[in-house]
Amino acid sequence: MTFDLIQKDPNSSARAGTLTTDHGSIETPIFMPVGTAGSVKAVSQKQLKEEINAEIILGNTYHLYLRPGTAILEQAGGLHKFNGWDRPILTDSGGYQVFSLAANRKIKEEGVVFQSHIDGSRHLFTPENVMDTQRTIGADIIMAFDECPPYPSEYAYAQKSMELTHRWLARCVQQMANTEPKYGYEQSLFPIVQGSTYKDLRQASAQFVAGMECDGNAIGGLSVGEPEEMMYEMCGLCCEYLPADKPRYLMGVGTPWNILENIALGIDMFDCVMPTRNGRNGMLFTTKGVINIRNKKWATDFSVIDDGLDCHTSQFYTRAYLRHLFIAGEILAMEIASIHNLAFYLHLVRQARAHILQGDYNAWKNEMIPILKQRL
Repeated sequence: MTFDLIQKDPNSSARAGTLTTDHGSIETPIFMPVGTAGSVKAVSQKQLKEEINAEIILGNTYHLYLRPGTAILEQAGGLHKFNGWDRPILTDSGGYQVFSLAANRKIKEEGVVFQSHIDGSRHLFTPENVMDTQRTIGADIIMAFDECPPYPSEYAYAQKSMELTHRWLARCVQQMANTEPKYGYEQSLFPIVQGSTYKDLRQASAQFVAGMECDGNAIGGLSVGEPEEMMYEMCGLCCEYLPADKPRYLMGVGTPWNILENIALGIDMFDCVMPTRNGRNGMLFTTKGVINIRNKKWATDFSVIDDGLDCHTSQFYTRAYLRHLFIAGEILAMEIASIHNLAFYLHLVRQARAHILQGDYNAWKNEMIPILKQRL
């Protein structure tokens, strides 16, 4: 995997680059649709490619390990063959899912014992078997196994958690070195910076992660309840210590304005369930602001969903029709809203890239954020 830094914005730390994998190139900054169980909810692979033009999608190790299971994925030839997606895939290690299962898991030095949310069966995730599982899933980018501390966390807990994450990371790196890529293409490891909202811990973790000299680096444990300004502060701090010649991935973030602010801090890659999850509940992100399509005011609005997007779905269906589908409980409503929101997110990061290349990203960002935040 290679990362070519093409241009930096003169008035911020925003960067435009190209990340090249064996399944294709990704122009950064990029947003990655979340396909937790091997599928982006309510969106087909054809729509992802042709309407949304997603360059990379996510799968989740925890969910894919439990169902369909690694044996089936290996027989299929990996997730790319299983779900028909021929572009890059990144897999989250399952650390966040384990964090969210607080009542049903036990963390120890070896790894994490947890109960399946499906049938209650008990399983053990270790840094080693999580690397092996992600190799079997067939990810182009494999995430290190980490512990994601909750917000707020006491300093002592955050430090202990970070140190465990670092020990696990060393084991992940060793296991990747001891094993071969599967299915005939390269697989790259991204470590994850932790440290909660403590500056000294974030700095120490970013320096430790940078020292591992992996193909790219991620920042985890943010957007878990802390104030937005605190997220930006921690993210900016991490970017000061993570190498500039490697891609930087901020995990699980976020709103359109979060993405633009974090691009300005030096982040290249994002993922979040927000466009699809909120879309399924009737919240649309548009080039002019946020719409709750269930509101009665849209019942007689026969304009298209968003005329500012180069997306067939957004330009074809009207707001009145989409509202009708939601009120009637039609499944098509969730499909239309999900496609639109993902198309909007990808449009936004491509606009960001264009303005970085033009050299006016910061001015454009400051103009766009109040527009994106307004409720229509």
